[in-house]
Amino acid sequence: MITSVLFDMGGTLEDIYVDAQSEWAAIDRLRDMLASFGLDPRADREELKARVDAGWVRYGRYRDSCDVELKPIPIWRDYVLEDFHFPAERLEPHCEEIAHMWEVTHFHRALRPRAAEMLEGLKALGLKLGIVSNTAALYQVFAVLKEYGIRDYFQDVTLSSVTGMRKPAPDIFRVALCQLQSAPEECVYVGDTVSRDIIGSKRAGFAKAIQICSQLTREKDCGVRREFEPDYMVEDIYDVLPILRELVTA
Repeated sequence: MITSVLFDMGGTLEDIYVDAQSEWAAIDRLRDMLASFGLDPRADREELKARVDAGWVRYGRYRDSCDVELKPIPIWRDYVLEDFHFPAERLEPHCEEIAHMWEVTHFHRALRPRAAEMLEGLKALGLKLGIVSNTAALYQVFAVLKEYGIRDYFQDVTLSSVTGMRKPAPDIFRVALCQLQSAPEECVYVGDTVSRDIIGSKRAGFAKAIQICSQLTREKDCGVRREFEPDYMVEDIYDVLPILRELVTA
């Protein structure tokens, strides 16, 4: 019996992509923020971007090697802005603010069409709803859900930045299950990547996994050993609703 549906955030409930415009917008906003904090990177725009990009590569190598998510302070102090040697006492109080800015500026984000209608339909079926999302900010997902007007649909929001564990680690899914008070065999997970969402939820024992592709799917799944495959593929997020209606009434 299916009782619960959990969703990925970026790429699943919301469309998300990066382009040159968003990359440079994030760098310009970062430069302005650092200046407002009295921090001078002593680098022009191009050098700042190159060094920040290199810092993200360093952090990506770390987190992908162990499926661990650090809090915003060590991410920005010890990885992304490490090369600039900013005084910790002046940088650290602003790291969450920077992390939030980066998530909403470096990425173009928009709620997928008919996502709210789909969630309303799942709620009408009596299903418990949750989110399991990888993010490098503590509060950004909560703020964006509220902006989209869909926060109240979810009984639980589990984030890698809070738990310290990243998908596909099964334990981040298990934290969400504990908070929803749901058994894995009663749950369906919806995500846009095999590498993080399908593999992670299946390792955690979820009954079914649904994949909806995003503009980041190919990049994130490149070269991944496909330990598991999705049970369903959808192109429109609304199509999750008839699948769940069938599973609930089966």
